[in-house]
Amino acid sequence: MQHNKSSEDYLETILILSKKLPVVRSIDIAVELNFSKPSVSVAMKHLRENECIVVNHAGFITLTEKGMKIASSVYERHQVLSRWLISIGVNPKTAAEDACEMEHQISDESFQAMKKFILEHPVENHQEMETNEKNEKEGKAD
Repeated sequence: MQHNKSSEDYLETILILSKKLPVVRSIDIAVELNFSKPSVSVAMKHLRENECIVVNHAGFITLTEKGMKIASSVYERHQVLSRWLISIGVNPKTAAEDACEMEHQISDESFQAMKKFILEHPVENHQEMETNEKNEKEGKAD
């Protein structure tokens, strides 16, 4: 199945809600994403047809193995990218929004390389970076 940004966002939302709620329903997804119930229903039909979710007789939504794989991948990307952006001084709200866009665009190869680099080179002290940058601009040595 070719999955797009919208499908990935729905799957990621189901994963996040499943960590917070005892059960996930379409209305929970609609509220979380601020979407209309009919829009969510159409998306859930698409995800069911593509075997990414199962909806039981009570309307409870569960990720399939396929859906969980996609959702977990998108969620990991979001977490790594947003934390990294925050660590380099990006406002947390902006970092979350940017990570949401980036998580869908970056290839697996590039993400794995970025993740490896980020883990090997953590930004430990943003304030220290700003001081060094200011000193460089003012021509001061360390």
